[in-house]
Amino acid sequence: MFKLYTAPGTCALASHIALEEAGAAYTAERLDFKNRQQTTAEYLAINPKGRVPALVTDRGTLTETPAILAYIASSFPEAKLAPADPFAFAQAQSFNSYLCSTVHVSHAHKMRGYRWATEESSFADMKRKVPETMAAGFALIERDMLKGPWVMGDQYTVCDPYLFTIALWLEGDGVDVATLPKVAAHRKRMSERPAVQKVLAEEKG
Repeated sequence: MFKLYTAPGTCALASHIALEEAGAAYTAERLDFKNRQQTTAEYLAINPKGRVPALVTDRGTLTETPAILAYIASSFPEAKLAPADPFAFAQAQSFNSYLCSTVHVSHAHKMRGYRWATEESSFADMKRKVPETMAAGFALIERDMLKGPWVMGDQYTVCDPYLFTIALWLEGDGVDVATLPKVAAHRKRMSERPAVQKVLAEEKG
């Protein structure tokens, strides 16, 4: 059985949804970020990065959303959460890597400027830039990357819960979702999936 460490409002939601979609046997443990549970010695022994998600398996602990999503998809091939074709799988990995390395980092500048600077004025400047950088990242997704109805086209994959997770942050990041009709339609489509509804209810509980 897997154990997923998660926290509400974080990118760990994508891995949680993927586990549910795969029909995996797992438990989810929610960390209290407000009380900085992710920085405790107990959790740092599990994930020295002090972040979520972390997926504990019988072979060790995995971190980083793209890696966890790929592992879930390959561990449950019957769920068909990743393309079987090597090139198409690489395209899915490319999409998830873009979310991880570029879009999520743009979002993080809103409240985690201390990772890149020390001056308060720098934090404020980074925060002001977030609506622009997030809008630009999602404009690219809208125009060139989201094939529809799912990210990869007709096949639902692990790209979809990841896009859904980060798209939930758009309004809070000052992005007008009305300018992203394909992304908005995808978000609505995702919210209607039973696995997504179940996980969202659990994370609110």
